[in-house]
Amino acid sequence: MSHHLCIRRAGLVAPKLQHRSSYQTSRTPALITLSIRNHTQQATQKSSWTHPVYTQEQILSVRVAHKNANSLPDKLALGTVRFLRWSMDLVTGYRSSAAGLSRTNAMTEKKWITRFIFLESVAGVPGMVAGMLRHLKSLRQMKRDYGWIETLLEEAYNERMHLLTFLNLTEPSRSMRLMVLGSQCVFFSGFSIAYLLSPRICHRFVGYLEEEAVITYSKAIQDLDSGLLPKWENLQAPPMAIKYWDMPEGRRCMRSLLLYVRADEAKHRDVNHTLGGLDQDVDKNPFSAKFREQVGRVEGVVGERVKV
Repeated sequence: MSHHLCIRRAGLVAPKLQHRSSYQTSRTPALITLSIRNHTQQATQKSSWTHPVYTQEQILSVRVAHKNANSLPDKLALGTVRFLRWSMDLVTGYRSSAAGLSRTNAMTEKKWITRFIFLESVAGVPGMVAGMLRHLKSLRQMKRDYGWIETLLEEAYNERMHLLTFLNLTEPSRSMRLMVLGSQCVFFSGFSIAYLLSPRICHRFVGYLEEEAVITYSKAIQDLDSGLLPKWENLQAPPMAIKYWDMPEGRRCMRSLLLYVRADEAKHRDVNHTLGGLDQDVDKNPFSAKFREQVGRVEGVVGERVKV
């Protein structure tokens, strides 16, 4: 039975084949324009990585936590993060409100935003570097990656959305831009080399880095609740943040924004500590939608709870 007969019996219409020279090409630009217009409209309505909707219980349940560094590689990763934390404190002029400083030396809204921008400009690098290198490795070895690339690139995208959100609240100075440029050049190069040498240590490093991010946002929320940041008390979140996190009506203030960002950082913390404990070559990503049911729940990632 010919394939044309099968198509007719199925109730379908088989297109008539034409010679190559008889094709009409005058409609091609119009079709391309229509396709681009439709794609653009869809892109403005929905992001490539749609952010999961957090419940109020989820964002309020986030706690500062720490994973003990028991092995030499973990201690190396933790020591590096602590050095970077000290460097970032110096660059951004961070001063803890618990130190009993005068109002002139305390953290202001501008200082917090500067710290957030610097932090997010650095935090957006590891996911992109790791995803890129694993992508190239998958191509080079002609093997599947088992869901790692998807999670890593999504993490990088999420951190960039944090940065763009805070850029809606202030305009960085020229010196700040130069510092971000310099730190990105150094950090990108260093992290790329480190990931080629030991991906496991790099994921542990990012896990500890995200622990510090959770601490940073928790302290900012404490300052806001203590009345130390009066300019933020009635400040509303930028429209892009409301759309990205799907923030409900009545929960679109600056405090809610910080809670959403902190929840993201806590997720990255747990994800990277988990990935740092897996076999980087054969284990499947337990956070990938495709392999989540096969791998099962991930528990005991971060053990020790600490106070802010």
